[in-house]
Amino acid sequence: MKIIDGHAHVIERIAGFGARGELRPIGKGRARWANGEEIQLIPAELGDKDFTGETLLSLMDRYGVEKAVLLQGSFYGFQNEYTHEVAVKYPDRFIAAGTFDPFCKESGRILERLVHQMKLKVIKFEISSGGGLMGYHRQFELDGEIFGDTFAEIAGSNATLVMDLGSPGMGSFQVKAIANIAKKYPAMKIVICHLLAPTLKDQYELEKGLKTLCLENVWFDLAAVPWNVAPERYPYPTARGFIKLAKNIVGAEKLIWGTDVPSVLTRENYRNLIEYITGAGIFSTAELEAVFYKNAYSAYPLELEES
Repeated sequence: MKIIDGHAHVIERIAGFGARGELRPIGKGRARWANGEEIQLIPAELGDKDFTGETLLSLMDRYGVEKAVLLQGSFYGFQNEYTHEVAVKYPDRFIAAGTFDPFCKESGRILERLVHQMKLKVIKFEISSGGGLMGYHRQFELDGEIFGDTFAEIAGSNATLVMDLGSPGMGSFQVKAIANIAKKYPAMKIVICHLLAPTLKDQYELEKGLKTLCLENVWFDLAAVPWNVAPERYPYPTARGFIKLAKNIVGAEKLIWGTDVPSVLTRENYRNLIEYITGAGIFSTAELEAVFYKNAYSAYPLELEES
């Protein structure tokens, strides 16, 4: 079975920012927030203060992953230059997404450079109240003034919009606003990260959100679904149940497998992030091929490589 990792990251150097201030590397894959909290961000064997394109390629080759979509966000720190550099260096293996803070006074100029000069046809925003924009900005409406011109430009550029809304209960979890955006720009492809990031208690909110976003131009990636149901362990029965629920509501053709490496590898190995789905009996063989490979081509500007 061919595989595309629909949600991965590369890090030239940890440079995050969020609700706890700046996040800086302290070695052996660990990082410290400005408030003093420390986290293991990268497995020590995979990076000291970075997670390079070559490290990710080695991991992909080990597990038979053909390509990866390189997303970005404030948790690791904006990595536009490096992500673009890696995708240019390995064009057959990676497609790069750009990102920026829409509160920047020159946000329009930044977006123009990302899309038209750097030719990045995927733009991703990490909105979550914990590690994203609403962790260090006041709460705002996603379908309001802040993003208005930005979404219009992305839609007009035929780029894919990727949104991390955080988990149910967060101020950033604005499902209805995303539905409004999707309906306003029906030709713009939208990918929602982490299957709406449900925790163990969030089945009702997940079901409601999936029904709201069951739209022709909206997809969902499955990255970090196991992470969000902690402390549950492999084979993640709740995560499997959430994915089965999503299949029943939006269809297997709207689900894109991904991992969210590298941080998820501090809790789980790459193989299990594949096999908790392939071994669950949720999907037919044809559906697995779609979820792990073909659906990424539907949502992202890639040219499908026929067998």
